[in-house]
Amino acid sequence: MIRSLLYVPASAERFIAKAHERGADAIILDLEDAVARSEKASARAKLPDTVKRVGQNGAKVFVRINADLDMIRLDAEAACRAGAFGLFVPKVQTPVTLQELTALLDSVERSIGREKTVLVPMLEDAGAVFDARIIAKATPRVFALITGGEDLATALGAEPTPEVLTPPKLLVHYAAKATGVLSFGLLRTVADYNDLAGIEKSVREARMHGFDGASCVHPAVVPLLNKGFSPSDKEVETARRIVAGYDDALAKGLGAIELDGKMIDEPVYQRAKALLARVLK
Repeated sequence: MIRSLLYVPASAERFIAKAHERGADAIILDLEDAVARSEKASARAKLPDTVKRVGQNGAKVFVRINADLDMIRLDAEAACRAGAFGLFVPKVQTPVTLQELTALLDSVERSIGREKTVLVPMLEDAGAVFDARIIAKATPRVFALITGGEDLATALGAEPTPEVLTPPKLLVHYAAKATGVLSFGLLRTVADYNDLAGIEKSVREARMHGFDGASCVHPAVVPLLNKGFSPSDKEVETARRIVAGYDDALAKGLGAIELDGKMIDEPVYQRAKALLARVLK
């Protein structure tokens, strides 16, 4: 279960040093926006050590690579060789980008004998949003989809308000669910990290829609994501009762049952099973 993904600049030692203590389920080492161009090569070269350090408490480690043609392959190979679990791939517009990365990773992985590196395409313009299902099916390596709210708003000539970002983020979310990959995000920008009350509300809303987790740029947000994307004890207990009651009904050849004054049928049963499966991951 990946509820929280914390961005950490791959060139900033003071953030790297404490990243493993922040409680995030995943760390995204950022080689893109958070790293000055003059520092990118150095940050890339240090990935073997950096990946190990930020993941020492068990967090999955992703690397956000650069989209520029002169860096994308260098970043991807370095992250793969460093042992990163996956790559966040910015500004994906077509399946071709992911397919080319897959070919590169296949070769690198064979040479070093490691497991498959997963891909998380970041959809950051209108065309990519409308092609989200195609992008999600580009390669079996696609692990999740995420919308880059700030870049998308810029591409649209819009303000990154919840009202603007909600429709495209939901379209990408639906594409993720339709193709069986994870869906990360909140229906707002992640840049305004000081509005903790607003973020907490957005987490509840995102979970209501079925998002699996979200990224953040400040460690203060991590506990909100971990709590908000985790089923409560009451939800888990209710799910267990639903599954037990419905299984018993099925064994007796019955259909829908009643529990706590509510009808329990197949869709409710499947949601309860999915919640329990999520808790066990």
